[in-house]
Amino acid sequence: TYEPIFGLTTKLITTASGTKMGKTESGAVWLNADMCSPYDYWQFWRNTEDGDVERFLKFFTELSLEEIATLMADKSGAGINNAKKVLANEATALCHGKQAAEEAAETARKTFEEGGLGGALPEITVNISELGTFKINAALVQFGFAESNGEAKKLVAGGGVKLNDKAVTDANYALTQDDFIDGTAKLSKGKKHHGVIKLK
Repeated sequence: TYEPIFGLTTKLITTASGTKMGKTESGAVWLNADMCSPYDYWQFWRNTEDGDVERFLKFFTELSLEEIATLMADKSGAGINNAKKVLANEATALCHGKQAAEEAAETARKTFEEGGLGGALPEITVNISELGTFKINAALVQFGFAESNGEAKKLVAGGGVKLNDKAVTDANYALTQDDFIDGTAKLSKGKKHHGVIKLK
């Protein structure tokens, strides 16, 4: 005899703009921390489209329908942003634990509200002997901000890359000692992707 096996299927989940959520899409979110850090996971949900927030709160959190209704009662920009933070916190806590969610939220607050460096940002390390040869395009690839040196050059050419909040104009720029403050430098792609380069 065979034990019965049960399966569960759902409709394909799409965003309000019609984009499907899946690993074949650009910017896919992964449950594995080695493929998507808790901070990046938190940011994924924080950047949810306004039209998806209520639906995703119902899909991806354990909040009651009453709690969600209360959150969504405020349709102002501040109200929607608060609901997105709750979504990010709840979804991240389910996947990575409450502490990881709190650390990700604090990192985001420090990075975006204070302009500082949060402790949960992705990091790469550069040996002091590499100064003068380690280039911005290599750093972009190591952070996963670009898939290749060619893509990194396009990002820089488009004005989307900053080093310590200052625009980078040359993808072949090699880091120097002056780029590090207390042994760290911040590399940014756009407004939402940041990484810390540590000097050793």
